[in-house]
Amino acid sequence: MKTFKIVLTILVFNSSFLIAQDLKPEYQKFISKFIQEVKAGDKEAIAKRIKFPFKREYPIPSVKDKADFIKRYNQIFDMVLIEKISKSDPAKDWSEVGWRGIMLNRGDMWIDIDGRIISINHQSDEELKMKNSLIAAQKKEVNTSLSNFKEPVAILETSKFRIRIDDLGNNNYRYASCSIKKKMTDAPDLVIENGVFFADGTGGNHHYEFKKGNFKYECHFIVLGEKNSAPAALLVYQSGKEILSQDAKIVSR
Repeated sequence: MKTFKIVLTILVFNSSFLIAQDLKPEYQKFISKFIQEVKAGDKEAIAKRIKFPFKREYPIPSVKDKADFIKRYNQIFDMVLIEKISKSDPAKDWSEVGWRGIMLNRGDMWIDIDGRIISINHQSDEELKMKNSLIAAQKKEVNTSLSNFKEPVAILETSKFRIRIDDLGNNNYRYASCSIKKKMTDAPDLVIENGVFFADGTGGNHHYEFKKGNFKYECHFIVLGEKNSAPAALLVYQSGKEILSQDAKIVSR
Protein backbone atom coordinates (compact mmCIF):
# COMPACT_ATOMS: atom_id res chain seq x y z
CA MET A 1 0.00 0.00 0.00
CA LYS A 2 1.46 3.33 -1.13
CA THR A 3 1.50 6.31 1.20
CA PHE A 4 0.99 9.71 -0.41
CA LYS A 5 2.56 12.75 1.17
CA ILE A 6 0.03 15.58 1.35
CA VAL A 7 1.38 19.12 1.29
CA LEU A 8 -0.82 21.67 3.03
CA THR A 9 -0.62 25.39 2.37
CA ILE A 10 -2.47 28.01 4.40
CA LEU A 11 -3.99 30.70 2.21
CA VAL A 12 -5.74 33.89 3.18
CA PHE A 13 -8.89 34.61 1.20
CA ASN A 14 -11.52 37.14 2.23
CA SER A 15 -10.19 37.16 5.76
CA SER A 16 -10.76 33.41 6.09
CA PHE A 17 -8.17 30.64 6.30
CA LEU A 18 -8.43 27.99 3.61
CA ILE A 19 -6.42 24.83 3.19
CA ALA A 20 -5.03 24.05 -0.27
CA GLN A 21 -4.39 20.34 -0.80
CA ASP A 22 -2.57 18.44 -3.52
CA LEU A 23 -4.91 17.44 -6.34
CA LYS A 24 -6.35 13.93 -6.29
CA PRO A 25 -5.34 11.75 -9.29
CA GLU A 26 -8.93 11.63 -10.59
CA TYR A 27 -9.05 15.43 -10.67
CA GLN A 28 -5.64 15.63 -12.31
CA LYS A 29 -7.09 13.69 -15.25
CA PHE A 30 -9.72 16.27 -16.22
CA ILE A 31 -7.36 19.16 -15.46
CA SER A 32 -4.88 17.57 -17.88
CA LYS A 33 -7.64 17.34 -20.48
CA PHE A 34 -8.54 20.99 -19.92
CA ILE A 35 -4.89 21.98 -20.35
CA GLN A 36 -4.80 20.16 -23.69
CA GLU A 37 -7.99 21.95 -24.79
CA VAL A 38 -6.38 25.30 -24.01
CA LYS A 39 -3.17 24.36 -25.81
CA ALA A 40 -5.21 23.36 -28.87
CA GLY A 41 -7.34 26.51 -28.71
CA ASP A 42 -10.46 24.32 -28.63
CA LYS A 43 -13.03 27.03 -27.89
CA GLU A 44 -15.97 24.66 -28.34
CA ALA A 45 -14.68 22.23 -25.71
CA ILE A 46 -13.82 25.02 -23.27
CA ALA A 47 -17.25 26.61 -23.78
CA LYS A 48 -18.85 23.34 -22.65
CA ARG A 49 -17.11 23.76 -19.29
CA ILE A 50 -18.73 27.12 -18.60
CA LYS A 51 -22.11 27.84 -17.02
CA PHE A 52 -23.62 30.97 -18.56
CA PRO A 53 -23.95 33.79 -17.87
CA PHE A 54 -20.26 33.82 -16.93
CA LYS A 55 -19.34 36.74 -14.70
CA ARG A 56 -16.51 39.14 -15.47
CA GLU A 57 -15.26 41.94 -13.27
CA TYR A 58 -17.84 44.73 -13.05
CA PRO A 59 -18.55 46.84 -15.03
CA ILE A 60 -17.46 44.44 -17.79
CA PRO A 61 -20.64 42.64 -18.90
CA SER A 62 -21.05 38.94 -18.18
CA VAL A 63 -20.52 36.46 -21.01
CA LYS A 64 -24.10 35.73 -22.08
CA ASP A 65 -23.83 32.40 -23.85
CA LYS A 66 -21.62 30.08 -25.90
CA ALA A 67 -21.65 32.36 -28.95
CA ASP A 68 -20.67 35.36 -26.83
CA PHE A 69 -17.88 33.34 -25.19
CA ILE A 70 -16.38 32.24 -28.51
CA LYS A 71 -16.55 35.85 -29.71
CA ARG A 72 -14.78 37.09 -26.55
CA TYR A 73 -12.46 34.09 -26.11
CA ASN A 74 -9.23 35.90 -27.02
CA GLN A 75 -10.20 38.75 -24.72
CA ILE A 76 -10.53 36.39 -21.74
CA PHE A 77 -7.95 33.74 -22.64
CA ASP A 78 -5.11 36.04 -23.64
CA MET A 79 -1.57 34.79 -24.23
CA VAL A 80 -0.61 35.37 -20.58
CA LEU A 81 -3.41 33.14 -19.25
CA ILE A 82 -2.95 30.57 -22.01
CA GLU A 83 0.75 30.30 -21.13
CA LYS A 84 -0.02 29.93 -17.41
CA ILE A 85 -2.46 27.12 -18.12
CA SER A 86 -0.39 25.44 -20.85
CA LYS A 87 2.74 25.32 -18.72
CA SER A 88 0.93 24.26 -15.56
CA ASP A 89 1.42 20.87 -13.96
CA PRO A 90 -1.84 19.36 -12.58
CA ALA A 91 0.08 17.82 -9.69
CA LYS A 92 2.03 20.95 -8.73
CA ASP A 93 0.22 24.08 -9.92
CA TRP A 94 -3.39 23.06 -9.31
CA SER A 95 -4.76 22.41 -5.83
CA GLU A 96 -8.06 21.49 -4.19
CA VAL A 97 -9.49 24.00 -1.70
CA GLY A 98 -12.40 22.22 -0.04
CA TRP A 99 -15.87 23.07 -1.29
CA ARG A 100 -14.53 26.09 -3.17
CA GLY A 101 -13.15 23.82 -5.88
CA ILE A 102 -9.81 23.58 -7.66
CA MET A 103 -7.58 26.55 -8.25
CA LEU A 104 -4.68 27.33 -10.56
CA ASN A 105 -1.68 28.82 -8.77
CA ARG A 106 -2.97 31.33 -6.19
CA GLY A 107 -6.41 31.69 -7.73
CA ASP A 108 -5.85 32.74 -11.36
CA MET A 109 -8.84 30.55 -12.13
CA TRP A 110 -11.16 28.11 -10.36
CA ILE A 111 -12.74 24.87 -11.59
CA ASP A 112 -15.24 22.71 -9.70
CA ILE A 113 -14.78 18.98 -9.08
CA ASP A 114 -16.97 18.24 -12.10
CA GLY A 115 -14.59 20.07 -14.41
CA ARG A 116 -16.74 23.17 -14.83
CA ILE A 117 -15.03 26.57 -14.83
CA ILE A 118 -16.25 28.60 -11.85
CA SER A 119 -14.30 31.80 -12.34
CA ILE A 120 -11.35 33.33 -14.14
CA ASN A 121 -9.71 36.02 -12.03
CA HIS A 122 -6.99 36.82 -14.55
CA GLN A 123 -7.72 40.01 -16.48
CA SER A 124 -6.23 40.63 -19.90
CA ASP A 125 -4.99 44.03 -21.10
CA GLU A 126 -7.99 44.16 -23.45
CA GLU A 127 -10.45 43.57 -20.61
CA LEU A 128 -8.67 46.17 -18.48
CA LYS A 129 -8.98 48.66 -21.30
CA MET A 130 -12.70 47.84 -21.63
CA LYS A 131 -13.18 48.17 -17.87
CA ASN A 132 -11.55 51.60 -17.78
CA SER A 133 -13.64 52.74 -20.75
CA LEU A 134 -16.86 51.58 -19.09
CA ILE A 135 -15.93 53.29 -15.81
CA ALA A 136 -15.27 56.54 -17.70
CA ALA A 137 -18.69 56.21 -19.36
CA GLN A 138 -20.39 55.58 -16.01
CA LYS A 139 -18.86 58.74 -14.57
CA LYS A 140 -20.74 60.70 -17.20
CA GLU A 141 -24.03 58.95 -16.38
CA VAL A 142 -24.17 59.85 -12.67
CA ASN A 143 -24.71 63.14 -10.91
CA THR A 144 -21.52 65.20 -11.08
CA SER A 145 -21.22 65.09 -7.28
CA LEU A 146 -20.67 61.31 -7.52
CA SER A 147 -18.30 61.13 -10.48
CA ASN A 148 -15.08 61.04 -8.46
CA PHE A 149 -15.06 57.27 -7.80
CA LYS A 150 -12.20 54.93 -8.62
CA GLU A 151 -14.35 51.91 -9.42
CA PRO A 152 -18.09 51.19 -9.25
CA VAL A 153 -19.11 48.38 -6.87
CA ALA A 154 -22.85 47.90 -7.35
CA ILE A 155 -26.23 49.50 -7.86
CA LEU A 156 -29.08 48.15 -5.74
CA GLU A 157 -32.80 48.81 -5.87
CA THR A 158 -35.27 48.20 -3.07
CA SER A 159 -38.99 48.96 -3.27
CA LYS A 160 -38.25 52.56 -2.23
CA PHE A 161 -34.59 53.33 -2.78
CA ARG A 162 -31.87 53.20 -5.40
CA ILE A 163 -28.44 52.75 -3.85
CA ARG A 164 -25.09 53.19 -5.50
CA ILE A 165 -21.89 51.86 -3.87
CA ASP A 166 -18.55 53.04 -5.22
CA ASP A 167 -14.94 52.38 -4.34
CA LEU A 168 -13.17 55.71 -3.84
CA GLY A 169 -9.80 54.01 -3.37
CA ASN A 170 -7.76 53.06 -0.32
CA ASN A 171 -10.55 50.83 1.05
CA ASN A 172 -12.91 53.80 1.21
CA TYR A 173 -16.42 52.94 0.02
CA ARG A 174 -19.22 55.42 -0.63
CA TYR A 175 -22.96 54.95 -0.20
CA ALA A 176 -25.29 57.19 -2.21
CA SER A 177 -29.04 56.73 -2.15
CA CYS A 178 -32.11 58.41 -3.56
CA SER A 179 -35.76 57.69 -4.17
CA ILE A 180 -36.41 54.91 -6.66
CA LYS A 181 -38.35 57.50 -8.68
CA LYS A 182 -35.28 59.66 -9.26
CA LYS A 183 -32.82 59.40 -12.15
CA MET A 184 -29.15 58.51 -11.74
CA THR A 185 -28.24 62.02 -12.88
CA ASP A 186 -30.32 63.62 -10.09
CA ALA A 187 -28.63 64.72 -6.88
CA PRO A 188 -28.61 61.92 -4.25
CA ASP A 189 -30.63 62.29 -1.06
CA LEU A 190 -27.95 60.76 1.15
CA VAL A 191 -24.20 60.31 0.71
CA ILE A 192 -21.92 58.57 3.22
CA GLU A 193 -18.22 57.96 2.72
CA ASN A 194 -15.63 55.90 4.63
CA GLY A 195 -17.66 52.71 4.28
CA VAL A 196 -16.12 49.37 5.22
CA PHE A 197 -16.25 45.97 3.51
CA PHE A 198 -16.97 42.84 5.59
CA ALA A 199 -16.76 39.19 4.48
CA ASP A 200 -19.52 37.16 6.14
CA GLY A 201 -18.01 33.71 6.57
CA THR A 202 -16.42 31.72 3.76
CA GLY A 203 -19.46 31.24 1.50
CA GLY A 204 -19.05 34.49 -0.41
CA ASN A 205 -21.71 36.47 1.46
CA HIS A 206 -20.50 39.95 2.31
CA HIS A 207 -21.71 43.42 3.20
CA TYR A 208 -20.70 47.06 3.23
CA GLU A 209 -21.24 49.16 6.33
CA PHE A 210 -21.72 52.92 6.41
CA LYS A 211 -22.13 55.12 9.50
CA LYS A 212 -23.54 58.63 9.89
CA GLY A 213 -24.23 59.95 13.39
CA ASN A 214 -26.20 57.32 15.27
CA PHE A 215 -27.37 55.71 12.02
CA LYS A 216 -25.78 52.66 10.41
CA TYR A 217 -26.56 51.48 6.88
CA GLU A 218 -25.68 47.95 5.78
CA CYS A 219 -25.85 46.66 2.20
CA HIS A 220 -25.76 42.86 2.20
CA PHE A 221 -24.95 40.66 -0.80
CA ILE A 222 -26.20 37.09 -0.50
CA VAL A 223 -24.17 34.58 -2.52
CA LEU A 224 -25.13 31.53 -0.46
CA GLY A 225 -28.61 31.85 1.01
CA GLU A 226 -31.94 30.10 1.20
CA LYS A 227 -33.55 28.95 -2.03
CA ASN A 228 -35.82 31.96 -2.51
CA SER A 229 -33.76 34.58 -0.70
CA ALA A 230 -33.19 37.96 -2.35
CA PRO A 231 -29.73 38.57 -3.83
CA ALA A 232 -29.22 41.62 -1.63
CA ALA A 233 -30.71 43.55 1.28
CA LEU A 234 -30.63 46.98 2.92
CA LEU A 235 -30.62 47.19 6.71
CA VAL A 236 -30.74 50.48 8.61
CA TYR A 237 -30.05 50.85 12.33
CA GLN A 238 -30.57 53.79 14.67
CA SER A 239 -28.66 53.67 17.96
CA GLY A 240 -28.17 49.94 17.45
CA LYS A 241 -31.85 49.21 16.79
CA GLU A 242 -33.00 47.98 13.39
CA ILE A 243 -35.48 50.46 11.90
CA LEU A 244 -35.56 49.28 8.28
CA SER A 245 -35.03 46.03 6.41
CA GLN A 246 -35.74 45.78 2.68
CA ASP A 247 -34.86 43.14 0.11
CA ALA A 248 -32.95 44.49 -2.88
CA LYS A 249 -32.21 43.46 -6.41
CA ILE A 250 -28.79 43.96 -7.92
CA VAL A 251 -29.26 46.18 -10.95
CA SER A 252 -25.63 46.10 -11.95
CA ARG A 253 -22.46 44.64 -10.53
